[in-house]
Order: sequence, then structure tokens, then C-alpha cells
Amino acid sequence: MVDDAALTALALRARAGDSAAATLFVRQTHQLLWRMLVALSDRGVAEDLAQETYARAFRSLPSFRGESPIRPWLLSIARRVAADHIRAARARPRTAPELGAEDAAAAGAPGDLGESVALHALLGELDPDRRLAFVLTQVLGLSYLEVAEICDCPVGTIRSRVARARDDLIAHLTAQDRPTGGRRAARG
Repeated sequence: MVDDAALTALALRARAGDSAAATLFVRQTHQLLWRMLVALSDRGVAEDLAQETYARAFRSLPSFRGESPIRPWLLSIARRVAADHIRAARARPRTAPELGAEDAAAAGAPGDLGESVALHALLGELDPDRRLAFVLTQVLGLSYLEVAEICDCPVGTIRSRVARARDDLIAHLTAQDRPTGGRRAARG
């Protein structure tokens, strides 16, 4: 991936009307953006949400001052796009799409495919703020400072959300590992 300074320079060139820079900017940021949106929503809508994110970003480029890196700025737009989508989806009744093996593979999650599907299901159980902080730092590898910029909150809040997300995931996994029902047969 291209570093933040190069991405910011591409965005500023795109703002000035350089269509090649705009195309390269999208190519360089699309995978990260798409993976985040898959984690926050689902594969079926991630591409549409990515397109909406880029549309909003390019409309907002004239107001981007370039004082901070473009990647957190773009991902904060994506977070708002995903939140708008979730709010709209809650307003209309529908069935939730099932997560399939191709969803986990497409999201680029490392390791066993079954583990990736299980991780996505576990992440879906988290509070949305905790899930976002966890996915951005632990899955996508962004720094706590970058995520704080994206979420527009202090770094300490992000650290807390990630720690609580880990605790929630561990508690959920521990609960799954406990034997359920019935008494153990007495030996003797």
C-alpha cells in the first residue's frame, strides 16, 4: 500500500482536476476501504457503500485542507456511510443476509476459512463502536491514533473500545466452550 503522504498528494492532485490521480487514489485505497465496509456491513452491500464513500469523498475534496493524512479522512467518511446504511436498514424490515465462505475469503481474513466465518459472526455480536475500533486496529492494522481520527474521539476511547471488544470476544468464546446441559455421570 502507498504511504499516507503519497495518498494525500494523489487526493490533492485529484482535487485539482487530475483524473489519473483520482483513478490511482481509488485503486490504492479500495481494498482497505472495502474490507472495512465488509466488516461493518456485509459483502453484498460493501461495494455499493464503497462507491457512496468515494462519491462523498470526491464531493468533499474541495474542503479537504491536507493538514492530516487522507486515509483516516476517507475511512471516517466510510464509517458515516456504513452508519447511514445501517440506520436505513433498521428502518425497513428485512432479513439479514447469511455470511458465506466467499464473504470471509473476499474480506481477505487470514487463516482457516471456517475461522474467518466464525470471526465475522462473533464481530457481529459486538457493540458497533467496539466492533469498528477492533476491526480497524486489529483486522485492518490501523494505528490507534488513526482510528481515533476516523471515529472523532480520543485515543484512550479507542483503546478502551478495543480492550472491551477483546473481553467481549473472549467471554463469548469461553461461553461457547463450556459444556451445556445435563449432569456429569457419577463415577464409581
